[in-house]
Amino acid sequence: MAEHGAHITTAAVVDDQPSIFEVVAQDSLMTAVRPALQHVVKVLAESNPAHYGFFWRWFDEIFTLLDLLLQQHYLSKTSASFSENFYGLKRIVMGDTHKLERLASAGLPKKQFWKSIMFLVLFPYLKVKLEKLISSLREEDEYSIHPPSSRWKQFYRAFLAAYPFVNMAWEGCFFVQQLRYILGKAQHHSPLLRLAGVRLGRLTVQDIQALEHKPAEASMMQQPARSVGDKIKSSLKKALGGAALTLSTGLSVGVFFLQFLEWWYSSENQETIKSLTALPTPPPPVHLDYNSDSPLLPKMKTVCPLCRKTRVNDTVLATSGYVFCYRCVFNYVRSHQTCPITGYPTEVQHLIKLYSPEN
Repeated sequence: MAEHGAHITTAAVVDDQPSIFEVVAQDSLMTAVRPALQHVVKVLAESNPAHYGFFWRWFDEIFTLLDLLLQQHYLSKTSASFSENFYGLKRIVMGDTHKLERLASAGLPKKQFWKSIMFLVLFPYLKVKLEKLISSLREEDEYSIHPPSSRWKQFYRAFLAAYPFVNMAWEGCFFVQQLRYILGKAQHHSPLLRLAGVRLGRLTVQDIQALEHKPAEASMMQQPARSVGDKIKSSLKKALGGAALTLSTGLSVGVFFLQFLEWWYSSENQETIKSLTALPTPPPPVHLDYNSDSPLLPKMKTVCPLCRKTRVNDTVLATSGYVFCYRCVFNYVRSHQTCPITGYPTEVQHLIKLYSPEN
């Protein structure tokens, strides 16, 4: 049995193919970084919404921009993504023989470079946005925001019904590809690498030596810019390179801390956290003496602070405790991602429907 499974851990040394454990580990690295950073931004936004609320509302776009800068730096300098380089791997163009294989310091060809950027940066961003759209549509479908006879409702109900099967087929494709990779029947552990026209391999001694000598050679060969345009171009290139280097260095240092945060705040670990950090239940809030000068707080308890009418489908905002009409607060939170009264960062899942005893 050990002989038959030996290739799983050693992976063919002749062709430098990494083991399944190496490729899965590098895949999970960036997957763990995103939720950890997201939690840090959420804590900052909740502590000071005025200063950090912008970063929470636009977290996906900011993270994608930083990821683009990071991956572009590593793909052009090391022929690998950040996580692949972290585990000593590189991207090899399909069809290159061992003799004609490019050094990692040469970077990827333009075609494979932009394909890699697309699958490393753009594809995860679109996937996150699609999942948020699915969550929003399910919220609308649950509370029947659209009339039952509308074509839009029929369309997105069909879309919601088909999405789990499409997602299952997509994940199954990745599982089958990894299984073929383990059995030595495929050169790629992921279909996205195949679409990018590359495969993963280990860094060779020549690659490591070339990467170590490249910064020194670049500084020695650097020539002063002649024209103003060349100076501006050189300055921008240096600034982007410096920002990418700073980001990659900081991420390399903090990656283990971020992985710890991701584990600490994972759903599987929540029960353990609650038992370790349990605090006594706070007393119920005292009656609020509404300020008549406040434009948002009506004097009557049954009036919605947004539409100024008697509330319909009472819904409480878990982040602040205020009650609104469901339609009013749903549309407001979806547009502004904040509580209308307090300004606390809020999402649609923080809405809780209230039911009276007679209902």
